[in-house]
Amino acid sequence: MAPSGSSSIKRSCRRVLYWIPVLFITMIVGWSYYAYVIQLCIGSITNIGEKVVCVVAYHLFFIMFSWAYWKTIFTTPMNPSKEFHLSYTDREILEREERGETQQEVLRRIAKDLPIYTRTLSGAIRYCDRCQLVKPDRCHHCSVCDKCILKMDHHCPWVNNCVGFSNYKFFLLFLAYSLLYCLFIAATDLQYFIKFWTADGNAHRRLKEYWNGLPDTQAKFHIMFLFFSAAMFSISLASLFGYHCWLVSKNRSTLEAFRAPAFRHGADKNGFSLGFGKNLRQVFGDEKKYWFLPVFSSLGDGCSFPTCLVNQDPEQPSTPAGLNTTVKSVGDASPFPAKPLRESQSRLLISGQSWTESDGGHEEDKHGTSNPAMVIENET
Repeated sequence: MAPSGSSSIKRSCRRVLYWIPVLFITMIVGWSYYAYVIQLCIGSITNIGEKVVCVVAYHLFFIMFSWAYWKTIFTTPMNPSKEFHLSYTDREILEREERGETQQEVLRRIAKDLPIYTRTLSGAIRYCDRCQLVKPDRCHHCSVCDKCILKMDHHCPWVNNCVGFSNYKFFLLFLAYSLLYCLFIAATDLQYFIKFWTADGNAHRRLKEYWNGLPDTQAKFHIMFLFFSAAMFSISLASLFGYHCWLVSKNRSTLEAFRAPAFRHGADKNGFSLGFGKNLRQVFGDEKKYWFLPVFSSLGDGCSFPTCLVNQDPEQPSTPAGLNTTVKSVGDASPFPAKPLRESQSRLLISGQSWTESDGGHEEDKHGTSNPAMVIENET
């Protein structure tokens, strides 16, 4: 009992420690609200029109930033559906038998009925022995969350959550609105630092006169530190947001950028790319009115994804398993998790040359393929 109680205490302590970065960000944002609204807008800006514009605009950025940050933190990462989990009988066989032909047959039978196109670098089925499931494409096991995450991008300590299929759009909006938030603060606060440079005379004297004109020493400190904090955060956020915009344009996750997904023909970093427009729609959805709101609108179910490389494999079907090629109307909304891939992704695929069938061909009635060299190979 003692070891069990000790491990439980350690897990509880780790969970508390994981919230420290989130608490730090929350404190910084809370202080910035006080410094900008109270010390700068209310206490220092004398022009009523400028004061109203700054307060209103600031609160718009603050609300959108807070909304996106909240959704990124508290949106539960999606896990593989039950069809990817091994049955009790299959688990017993895998545990009882050595890693040999019997295990290969079990994985071959399971993978044959699943829309799986990726493999390990050695060509084996991607299998997680901790979760006891066959990994869907782009799914990885998170060591911090200790579970498999659909379309895992990375585990972000600043949100204390895995960034994956269910909240990747929220994470992008969080980066975008936090960048706009910092840029707005830096831009509107900058004028109080450059005002003395634009006039003739001694710069130091102008600076001294400017500081002496502020209400008190406390306001001077807050306004000065607010500008430098916003400027520094803007630089780091701009680079991070730009990098993730590039990832979206290429339809890659952070993990796939460092290690290209492997297909039967080998690793290919562009295997899931369908072109800029379709890549963008996979993350943000078809309805543009939801693109800038932290509401779920991504296409698919997170378990399977269209790939431009499927037709290069003669054993693979020309479209994902069970794909319903009937186009749904754009206004046909559904609750989270919205729009299963087999229905919604058809809008991305119908116009794509990589998914058009050859003349006289027909859609094969199967979901995946078996690999004659399948073995259990764990992959994070």
